Amino acid sequence: MRTLIITAFVSLDGVMEAPGGEEGYRNSGWTYQNVAFDPAAYELKGREQEEAAALLLGRRSYEAFAPIWPTMTDDFARYNELPKYVVSESLRNEDLVDDWGPIAILRSVEEVALLKETEGGPILVQGSGTLGHALADAGLVDRYHLLVFPLLLGAGKRLFSAADRDAQSLALVEHESYGNGIQKMIYDVVRS
Repeated sequence: MRTLIITAFVSLDGVMEAPGGEEGYRNSGWTYQNVAFDPAAYELKGREQEEAAALLLGRRSYEAFAPIWPTMTDDFARYNELPKYVVSESLRNEDLVDDWGPIAILRSVEEVALLKETEGGPILVQGSGTLGHALADAGLVDRYHLLVFPLLLGAGKRLFSAADRDAQSLALVEHESYGNGIQKMIYDVVRS
């Protein structure tokens, strides 16, 4: 079974919305505007690119990344080569870009569960807050890669679902603190 990893920049109060500057959110760009840059804090992002075997995106994240990432050959060369899966009930094949490697549309969380049962390496979920909630609520997430920023943003989309569900234990498998206050935390989901 393939490992499904949610990776996120997140504020200390759990907000994941618009870390890089997407429009429509008043604190947009909070990762770069509010915290000093320390390249060591982003080592995880390079490692993820090398270890991932596929990308999984929700429709809105796909629509945000698809026009930009294919042109970023220095920063996202490996991601551009990977197979991509977009979970959407409304996206059509003719809506997909043709310069971003192989892309397939999945119509449900159940189809993601079937994808996890195939052969291959880790599946990385980038952005995709609504999808992340659905995957976690369905018990499909195996690991979290978090870069936690020393900020309280208040309002915004949260990394974790507000669904009323049983407690989920996590095991901290890697942690590092950086001089700019960012904390790297990698958690495995503990299955009973």
